[in-house]
Amino acid sequence: MSQMRRGALEYCVLALLARREYYGFELVQELSRVDALLTSEGTIYPLLSRLRREGLVETEWRTSPAGPPRKYYRLTPAGRAALAAFRQQWIAFRQAVDGLLDSLEGETK
Repeated sequence: MSQMRRGALEYCVLALLARREYYGFELVQELSRVDALLTSEGTIYPLLSRLRREGLVETEWRTSPAGPPRKYYRLTPAGRAALAAFRQQWIAFRQAVDGLLDSLEGETK
């Protein structure tokens, strides 16, 4: 289960960023609302750095009324394209797995 979560986490981050810009800790909070996606800052910041190096997200520092400046992340056009490609692949993968599981369910009855 952890391998599936790890593989999908970056696309979940991209999906959140498709909605709006976030700073890192906001992403951790948003992901933690879904039990299977609970993650830590120690996981999310290296992931965000990699996504930035790959050109899928870009960053901007902004002042914060509640403390030090925050680095906000937003999706780039390449990030949107990567998310769209993943979505198509995910739908096909999910349908294949669901089909297999549904066929097994019929055999166990």
